[in-house]
Amino acid sequence: MTYEEVMAQLEAMGTEQTKRTFLRHGAKEPFFGVRIGDMKKLVKPVKKDQPLARALYESGNSDAMYLAGLTVNARELDKETLRKWVRQAYWHMLAEYTVAWLAAESPHGHELAKEWIEDPEELIAVCGWSTYANWLSMKPDEELDLEEIARMLERIEADVHGERNYVRYVMNGFVIAVGVYVLPLQAEARRVAEAIGAVSVNLGDTACKVPLAYAYIDKTEAMGKTGRKKKTCIC
Repeated sequence: MTYEEVMAQLEAMGTEQTKRTFLRHGAKEPFFGVRIGDMKKLVKPVKKDQPLARALYESGNSDAMYLAGLTVNARELDKETLRKWVRQAYWHMLAEYTVAWLAAESPHGHELAKEWIEDPEELIAVCGWSTYANWLSMKPDEELDLEEIARMLERIEADVHGERNYVRYVMNGFVIAVGVYVLPLQAEARRVAEAIGAVSVNLGDTACKVPLAYAYIDKTEAMGKTGRKKKTCIC
């Protein structure tokens, strides 16, 4: 498929109902309003053409950028491309998911996560926390810097309620990720989860809720699923 053909397909897949839903979640123009399930019909042909996948991200169209995140080979992305792409991620779905997934699966996930967490731009900091959480969900525990992760948990305990809106959301998610995926720190993550309690985030005119971290960890543990690492975080 050519770039023009993919964009025409995405436009045809878009619906006004989906567009309204995404707008309530914070989406910004330009985009067509394509459901992720429908978009995945284009994954196989685009995945075979890496220059096309990269061009879709550069389009600036949110649907095309998300499709790029499903199809680009993350292991081939260099740091400068990821640094450029995080600054082009103009709403939280692209920052929290698309770029964070790609960075986490790239060879540069840990380095970029720590760099972006300290960025003054809210969405870049969001991407940093999400990248770190996704990265540790795949990395064997013996390859993790457990002392560093413990310090991140302490930072969240001290700072989460005073942080920027979506940063609060991904900090809460980081605590959950540690509690679910990093067994040596599960007890500490649960302690921090209880300490921070409910985290308030303005999620706009949506039915979405911020999960209660300690309840999420407890539920996952009760199902016997804690400590199971992911093979991929891209979905």
